[in-house]
Amino acid sequence: MTDPGITYLGIDMGGTASRWVLLTASGAEVARGAAPGATGLIGDAGHRSAFVAALESLRAALPCAPLRAHLGVTGAGFTRDPAVTALCARALGLAPAQVSHENDMELAYRAAFGAARGHLVLAGTGSVGMTRLPDGTALIIGGHGALIDDGGSASWIALRALRAVLRRMDEGAPPSLLAQHLFDAVGGTGWEAVRRHVYAGDRGRIGLLARSVAAAAAGGDTEARALLIAAATELERLARILIARAGPAPLVFTGGALALGPEIRETLTSLLAAQAPQFRQADTALAAARHASENI
Repeated sequence: MTDPGITYLGIDMGGTASRWVLLTASGAEVARGAAPGATGLIGDAGHRSAFVAALESLRAALPCAPLRAHLGVTGAGFTRDPAVTALCARALGLAPAQVSHENDMELAYRAAFGAARGHLVLAGTGSVGMTRLPDGTALIIGGHGALIDDGGSASWIALRALRAVLRRMDEGAPPSLLAQHLFDAVGGTGWEAVRRHVYAGDRGRIGLLARSVAAAAAGGDTEARALLIAAATELERLARILIARAGPAPLVFTGGALALGPEIRETLTSLLAAQAPQFRQADTALAAARHASENI
């Protein structure tokens, strides 16, 4: 490969995957790819290890070392943490001064609206809403994590599906199509397989089980389809709160959970018809790389 010269790295780290883009100084794309996901909650030793491993895997895939890197990191919080910056720098082989980071929601907002104002609902492994008040202050709604809420997210869908399936199993009911898809995903039939997958894993691993719910819904399972519709009503709630607290503005939904099934978009479009919601999959890793190149 021809030496591209100075490059800038952008990373969007989610619970399921870490997507990256490498740009030249002129803004041309050199390469892009994906690495394992992780969380910026690095106070936990297991999370910290996974965080470093994800970035080291990403670094190994880069065709050249960047001059600067900017990351949007799920779980990083909305206050810059020097410990996260130092860990990112060390894993990427850069100096702390060459690295900056922000919460992945802030990155998604920039990718969706740039300098403009709007309402954004992000539905991925977790869920959160963000807008800016007329004075420019950020307003965050939801985003409380899978243990508390994250309504409408992939983790939320997966956990409610598991609860329904396990309750029916306790009652002695035969396994439904939804149960079959979930048990296939966790690698076994029954509680022991579920326990190992859920309690020995992380929220990214849990969130991936939403794909099994989507597959069951596509196969005609009515309970799985109802879960996707319920997820949409949870995401609508976030949007309604943003509008109520910050006033009218363009409304955008983004995130991988929106692609789980047509029920989610169709329900949101119906419930929020007056607000004309838009559905976008913004290139957040590219936005991060551009931010790295513009903030020398």
